[in-house]
Amino acid sequence: MCDQTIKFNHSYAKKRYPEQLRRVKYYDKESEVEFDFITNNFELSALEIAQLYKHRWSIELFFKWIKQHLKMQTFWGHSENAVRTQLYIAIIAYLNVALFKEVHKIKHSNYEILQILSLTLLNKTPVNQLFQHYQANEKEKENHNQLILF
Repeated sequence: MCDQTIKFNHSYAKKRYPEQLRRVKYYDKESEVEFDFITNNFELSALEIAQLYKHRWSIELFFKWIKQHLKMQTFWGHSENAVRTQLYIAIIAYLNVALFKEVHKIKHSNYEILQILSLTLLNKTPVNQLFQHYQANEKEKENHNQLILF
């Protein structure tokens, strides 16, 4: 929508960054939203700047999903290979649990399934019987004689 060269007006901001900046205004047809991007890159086209920020947002959402679903507290190694390997293992484990949940029509959340599996890791109970046991316990809890307030 626009590609402008700008400078800060406020004395504090102007003192901290006296150089010129670039403002790119972009309209995303898919989401029907206008975006304003501020950058100091004058070499790329306005469309390339908008696409870079759009891809960056996808990466941010991916890491947000990782933090919410994979529950990795620490990385066991700090090299790129170690971090990649740990991420791949966590994603594969999550997908296996999601597939298991879908195939066996289990109503528990993926997190609950992982908790149950971690508690019964060395148990010799078949997995399908294990979740039938937990679903039966949930039904017993639901069929009580207590009054429901809400």
